[in-house]
Amino acid sequence: MSHNNSDQMKECLSQTSNSDTVDHSSRGGSRNQDSLDPAGKKATSQTASCENRGKIDKSMPTSSEKKGEGGGEKTGTSGENAEKGAKNPTSDEHRDKKGQNPSSNSASENSRSSNQPSRGEPMDTSDSSSSATRPKPVKVVPTYPIKDLKTMENFSSELNQQIPMKGHTILIDTSHFRNGLTVPYEGKHVWDAYHVKLPHLYPPPSSHQKSRASPSRWGNTCHALDKLTKGSFSIGDIQTAIMSYNSGNKDKWSFDAFHHYGQRLHSVDNNLHLVIPKMVKLALDLPALIKRPIPLLRQQQTQAITMTQQQICCLLANAFFCTFPHRNNTGPGSEYANYPTINFSSLFDSRSDSVRAGLQAEKLRAIFHYFDTVTNESPHQDSASKPDGLVTFERICIPPSLLPNWNNRRETLKNLHISSKGSIEKEGTGMLQVDFASKYIGGGVLKSGLVQEEILFLMSPELIVARLFTEKLADNECLKITGPQMYNITSGYSKGFSWVGPYNDQVKRDMWKRRYRQIVAIDALDFKNPKEQYTKENIKRELNKAFVGFHGQPKTAIATGNWGCGAFKGDPKLKALIQLMAAAVADRDVAYFTFGNEDLAFEVQRMHDILAQNRVTVDKLYKLLKDYSGHYAREHHSPKDLYRFIREKIGHKESLL
Repeated sequence: MSHNNSDQMKECLSQTSNSDTVDHSSRGGSRNQDSLDPAGKKATSQTASCENRGKIDKSMPTSSEKKGEGGGEKTGTSGENAEKGAKNPTSDEHRDKKGQNPSSNSASENSRSSNQPSRGEPMDTSDSSSSATRPKPVKVVPTYPIKDLKTMENFSSELNQQIPMKGHTILIDTSHFRNGLTVPYEGKHVWDAYHVKLPHLYPPPSSHQKSRASPSRWGNTCHALDKLTKGSFSIGDIQTAIMSYNSGNKDKWSFDAFHHYGQRLHSVDNNLHLVIPKMVKLALDLPALIKRPIPLLRQQQTQAITMTQQQICCLLANAFFCTFPHRNNTGPGSEYANYPTINFSSLFDSRSDSVRAGLQAEKLRAIFHYFDTVTNESPHQDSASKPDGLVTFERICIPPSLLPNWNNRRETLKNLHISSKGSIEKEGTGMLQVDFASKYIGGGVLKSGLVQEEILFLMSPELIVARLFTEKLADNECLKITGPQMYNITSGYSKGFSWVGPYNDQVKRDMWKRRYRQIVAIDALDFKNPKEQYTKENIKRELNKAFVGFHGQPKTAIATGNWGCGAFKGDPKLKALIQLMAAAVADRDVAYFTFGNEDLAFEVQRMHDILAQNRVTVDKLYKLLKDYSGHYAREHHSPKDLYRFIREKIGHKESLL
């Protein structure tokens, strides 16, 4: 990518993050901190936008990935993505005096009605009262060393095995791949409800029509896109090409965000004249690169797909040029109503909102850098970061009958590393990294959503291809992605988001050239009424969902944070316990990042230590949560703090020192 970076961009790349600067991505701490630029030099990702110069971004999430491309985007945050993470849960002292629950106390009526995190002032999370006139001392509780947690490199022998074939579609010939050659697996394409309907197969041949007088849609697509490879072109020309084979949407689609990119940002990147022709070539190589049917990962089926990074980029290039048939309508009753959108039309359209247009233009910068990197044919490209490996997408379904009986699980909690600093992406490298997902994978990444999940998908755009084939997640399901590469350094959160620069991924690979990076998408419940999270049914649902995500091999530690505690109004103390319980039953340690919240880190670590010291097993803790559910139902106007309730029930004596 050609970068004529401004002085401001250079300053952003060179600034060093510190404890006063917080990235409002609830994955914890700063994003891509101490990552590498293409020259191998340190490039620190900022934890606030360059414009804010290190100030905390307090802007709210902007969108939700709701269904129906033509029906308009609804307000709220994307799926489950605004994991901004209840920055300061209410203290025992405050709650007992005021008689308010932690979630309802954290947001105004206005923010609740719009499903947005609170703009309220931070609250003390400690159990001890303190004078308002004295600074609160920093509390420190020893935590398990992160260096002692297991990562994928500890399981290299397990990962370097033959990829299981049962229920697994591999789009390359594995025998050739083991010999160093990447050859698409030869198969027979199908056009049915169980497989991706590829654009070069549309319209499907019919028995009564052997020939056509007019070119096929794919023929029209090739003709339109080929014009972008010859001579100069404008963004208007790209728009014309896309609309030539999507004429039915001429009154629905707008390209104002794309034009905003061209007017405001392209002068900095200055790369479209190089990258668009390469994207066209890759998109039109679809028939040569994908030679077997791609199954849809449907509900209640455990099934996996493995493909090359080049095949992923080919599919995403087609998504960019909006070539996928039957995918422009996801409204109720449509063929793909239960799937996310995949064509990029909604990313080009900002609904004439200038702020939204600017943010989607920043998304486009990340997308174009990704395409530029994957289509880079320079012999000087760093071999360690070259995208020439494989990525596996696995939908995991655990039947209800096989989910844990939480009433009789005798496991004790596993090791916990917890910190208010650090991030899932950096400090959690090689662990099972939790994506606080939407039921519709990727949330609002192709719209205006710019919170936890969307930012992750922009850092690693290969994740976006999962939207092509992943049906909405059910309560007993998750999506696990093994081997994705990171391409982008980003800064900020929601309205403070910006693309900072390239990320040079040096993470090691297994024998199938999959990065030692594994991400699991699990969707938390959206508590419109925060009080609902304390019911027995909802506690059990969240335990089951977390277990489905944490179950399986290899037994690396889990890198997570305040799952479901932003716009979805989860209580971070409750969600931390739920994840610790699920991790214990899944036999995994936990690395927990509290997104700058030192008080929460202190409270969770202390609760973990007390439970461990008293040998409280998962079943006993589950009973305590159910008891609290009853207490909360009776005393919902002035319930005790959850952790205080547990300490009292197990007879833990507080130290007077």
